[in-house]
This record gives sequence, C-alpha cells and structure tokens, in this order.
Amino acid sequence: MLGGQKSGKSGLAARRAEASGRPVVVVAPAVVRDEEFAARVERHRADRPAHWRTLETFDLAAAVADAGAGTFVLVDALDTWLAETLESSGVFVGDDVPDPARRVRAEDGVVAALRAFTGAVAALDVDVLVIAGQPGLGVHAGGPGARLYVDVHGRAVQSLSAAADEALLVVGGRVVRLEPDVPPGVSASGTSPSSGPVAAPPAGDLATPADAATPEGSSSLGGFAPPGEPTIAVRPETGQSAAGASVDPPLREHGDTQVPAGMVDLAVNVQPGPPSWLADRLAAAVRDLAAYPDDRAARAAAAARHGRPAEECLVVDGAAEAFWLLARVLRPRLAACVHPSFTEPEAALRAAGLPGVRVLRDAEQGWRLDPSSVPEAADLVVLGRPDNPTGVLDPAETVAALVRPGRIVVVDEAFAEFLDDADGVAGRRDLPGVLAVRSLTKLWGLAGLRVGYVVGPPDLVGRLAAERRPWSVNSLALTAIEALTSPVAEDERRARATAVAGLRAELIAGLRAVGGLEVWDAHANFVLVRSGRPGLRDRLLEHGLAARRADTFPGLDDRAVRVAVRDRATNQRLIAALRTIEERGSA
Repeated sequence: MLGGQKSGKSGLAARRAEASGRPVVVVAPAVVRDEEFAARVERHRADRPAHWRTLETFDLAAAVADAGAGTFVLVDALDTWLAETLESSGVFVGDDVPDPARRVRAEDGVVAALRAFTGAVAALDVDVLVIAGQPGLGVHAGGPGARLYVDVHGRAVQSLSAAADEALLVVGGRVVRLEPDVPPGVSASGTSPSSGPVAAPPAGDLATPADAATPEGSSSLGGFAPPGEPTIAVRPETGQSAAGASVDPPLREHGDTQVPAGMVDLAVNVQPGPPSWLADRLAAAVRDLAAYPDDRAARAAAAARHGRPAEECLVVDGAAEAFWLLARVLRPRLAACVHPSFTEPEAALRAAGLPGVRVLRDAEQGWRLDPSSVPEAADLVVLGRPDNPTGVLDPAETVAALVRPGRIVVVDEAFAEFLDDADGVAGRRDLPGVLAVRSLTKLWGLAGLRVGYVVGPPDLVGRLAAERRPWSVNSLALTAIEALTSPVAEDERRARATAVAGLRAELIAGLRAVGGLEVWDAHANFVLVRSGRPGLRDRLLEHGLAARRADTFPGLDDRAVRVAVRDRATNQRLIAALRTIEERGSA
C-alpha cells in the first residue's frame, strides 16, 4: 500500500487488518532519535487496538516467523526500515556516497533482505500488508545519497509488488489499484488465446497477475482475505465498461464456455427447455412486441408469490444483472462474499471499485456457513442459498444471524426453485436489510431469455429501481415471469423439482460408491465432486464428458468439478467414467 505522507494509507491499512478477522501483528521498524518522532510513534501505538501485538524489529523475515501462521502482519512502514537498513550499511540519506562499491552492496543487501522476507511469507499461512511511501512522486531528491534512497526505494517497492497479490496507491484517503503490466495479446490471467500459458519471468522478479487465484493453503502478500485467497479489488471509477479489463477473468468464466464440441454437457446447470404451454404463451406474446415493456403485472405476480406488495419487488434481466446493479447502487464500504459460490457478485464489486473480503466455507463442515466468520465491519454480505457449486442449503437462521443494523445481506436464491418449499428467504419479510435474488432460468430452461427478480425492503428495492436503465426487461421475459410465479405453475414446478431430486439422490449414491471421491449432499440440480488428484475435469474430457471447472470458484482447485444432474443414462455414464479414472489413478 503506497502513498505520500498523510495520504491516509495507515488508516486504510489498519481497517483492512481488522476486517481480516485474524490476529494482527504490527511490525514497526523504527529508531527514535528525537522527541517529535517519539511522540509520533507513541500516537501510532495508542491508535492501535489493544489486542494487536507489536514487534519493533528490522528483521522482517524473522518478524513473519515470530508472528506465526494464521496472523495478519502489518509492516508499518517500509520507509523507516529502508532508511535504517541503508544507514547501517554506511549509506546516509542526503549525503554524498563516497564509495560506489558501498552503494552496490547496500542496494543488494536491501533486495536480499526483501527476498528473505517474501520467502518467509510464502512459507506460512499468513497475510501481510506493507505500508510504503512513494517519494518518487514528490520533490526531486537533492543529493547523491537522497537520490540513492529514491532509487533503492523504487527497486524495493517493485520487488515487493512483484510478489504481492495486489498493489494499492492511496491519495487523499482514496485507493487506486495498480495493475500489472500485461504483454499485448495476453489476458490478465496470464494466458494467450493462441499460445496457452505464458512463460514465467525469472525467479525473484515474478509478476503474478494481481487477482489470479492461488492454490488452497498458500500465503498472500498484500491481501486481507483467508489464506491463499486474494482480496476483492479496490478500484476507482474509471469510466470503463463494467465488463472491461478491471475484472479478474476467472471470475467471469461460467459453464456455458466449458463444453467443447462433441462432448456431453455436464457443465451447464439448466434443465431442458420450457414446457410447451409456456412456449405457446411466449409465441403469442410476440405479436405485442411493438409496445414498450410494462413490468407492473410481472412485478405484482412475483411479489405476491412471496406474500409481498409490488413495491418490494424488482424484475431484472436475469439474476446476474441484479448483482451488477447492487454493486453500482449500494456501494458498500466493505463487502463480504461467501465462497465457494457464484462469482458474478464479486466480479461486479471489483468492477465497481469496491473493497471487500472473501469468507470461505469449510468443506469439513459440509460447506455450511459459520455466521461468525463474516467480519463485523462488512456492510454488505453476499451468499448463495442453495449455494453454487457446493449445493449446501444454509438454514434460514444462518441468514438471520447475519442481519445487523446498517448491513445489507444479499441472498442468491437462483436455485431455490429446486427446493420443496420454493418460498425461501424471499418470503421472510421479518429480516431487515435482506435482499433475495431469484432466477427462473434454471428449472424452467430459460437461460436464453434472462428472467429473474429481486425482493426485499421497499427502500432498498426503490433505490435499485431508481438507478436502472428504462425498459431493461423485455416483454417476453415479463410474460415468463408473470406466468411462472403465478399459483397455477406451482404444481409443475414442484413436479420438476421432485424429478431432479430423485435423479440427484441416485447420482450421489452412485458417486459415493466410487472409491477415492468426496461427494457432498446437494439441494439443486448439480453435485460437487472432488478427487484426491488434480486435473479431474481434463480426465473426464477424455471420456467425452464436459464437467464444470471448479478451480475458478475461490476456495476450490482442479481436483474438483461440478456436474449437472442429467437423465439416468447420462448419470450412469458419469459414474462409470469416474470409477475408471479413480481405479487407474490408484493402480
């Protein structure tokens, strides 16, 4: 985190540290030489929460080891460490440098110490945030020694930035995210559309893409999310389109792009197309396309389905539009995205330039969310129910436990249509600040039509409605929403959900009979499967089966895949393929 003096970087860094939920250890490398500086140091110490621990040391690598695994280490600040390190080498800021060889030794010593520091970070489950000035933005240095300091400071910052998940510049208390340099023709994820993965830079100068997913259990330098998980980007408004280069590409990848020609589609979790009666009704509505869309009947029907008045409902151009609208309108101070889960909410928050943190579900707990794992500072929380891709269904009490004054809880209920009781959290008017996002595309086979709606408190729904473009939902989608949320569609919805549940139970039982696999209960039309070895999706492709990648979901890697519940014959083919894969792997 870079910034000039009094830019607000220390306060922002402190808020990130506190929001991490981890024990915070402050590394303060400073030598007190005058009363004013002593008072300054004491003010900083007094401003820190009492439960934070402080290490006053210049050995950054040893400080990380001393802090220990599971901590958040806040280095405050690089500048004092650098000045003292140079002076201990006989190089004094502002004075002439008497010996060029001493200059080289001093600079090489700084780089070596920083490499030891980043190596210590990589060896532990620890999050680290380094606060640094940016003297190159100020007045030009006056003497050879001062110029040396600026030069070495620049090299030190570049060395740390190359190892970090993200680099931030703070100006006037506002944050700008600094993007890595990406060669022409290469995506931000480090791949070329035509040539595949790009060769890594030399060791020691590795420029990791700022938002690239890191393996489970790895460490992060600069992040404030759980181990191995980069934070949601902090980014200013740039005027770029929401789908521009500011969004981490893996977050925008979905199952519809993962089915090669000729493969059996297990990646897209949408049931076969709409029933004939709905297709007929849509065909009839084509005759009225000369009129502008009027969403009043659709809003009233969707709201009444959950016992709400129309002003508590907003129809949307598919659930995904809702998440981008929420990010743009609500603009939280700190968002918490529960993962593994649908990645569009985080992508939307990143594109809007909003700070946030990832909260990871625990596979050992059946992926159930522990409400206490969400930072108290989060004023926006996003979770799925049922969750995609884990399939877990958190109790409504879990959502209720997240409710706080001043906090908005967004529940992605895109797969609630597959539940016995599809009312879901959308029907809970007693939960203040809770917005439920619904989709009608999955169970009814309408992904191409984009049909969804949001329900919640009228003040929040009104804010969303006031900021959206006019006529954003087309007439055919409105016809479908009105038809599918009416009471007459409920019997067929329940029958479709029951049929999926039966096939899902058979699939899960068959998968659990295959040795070497982890399989979790699910409440939608997909199942999460994990092998003990990486590359599970690629091995399924060898059998003509295209499963949904799991390594684009934060908290998962390529040992896992999400598979859609299909007909009995297709499910049996999947089980047989996985049995062959696991038997070969254990041979």
